[in-house]
Amino acid sequence: MQAQYSYRQDDDVPDFADDRPLIVFDGECVFCSAWVQFALKHDKTGRYRFLAAQTPLGEALYRHYGLDDRDYETNILIEDGRAFFKSDGSIRMVAGLGAPWSAVKVLRLLPRGLADRLYEFVARNRLRIAGRRATCFVPTAAQRGRFLG
Repeated sequence: MQAQYSYRQDDDVPDFADDRPLIVFDGECVFCSAWVQFALKHDKTGRYRFLAAQTPLGEALYRHYGLDDRDYETNILIEDGRAFFKSDGSIRMVAGLGAPWSAVKVLRLLPRGLADRLYEFVARNRLRIAGRRATCFVPTAAQRGRFLG
């Protein structure tokens, strides 16, 4: 596990606003883009910011955390300077939307290995399930302020 705010000491990671949780996602994946649209709709307090993995900052963050910066098999949640991946990151993301979505915390009762295997199964098959976009997800003008990169 990386130290809190470790990306700030990495010269390859451009500076970015990290005062709110950041969700880094595969902007070409229809499934991932649908998740972002869901989060935008239900994040009534504007808690989250978003970043497509295909941006220079997104790629740098994937590399910083030792992840493949071309095959995005996990979203990244960066919250309070810490990165969360796979099932842990997803549960935290949904729970962060508030009630009724915070009930998803009950999934933390699953053994992490099992939860991560389920996450990995969906991640590996996400493009077969939902497909790939020809271009990255493009936010609307009203959503643009919630996106970095």
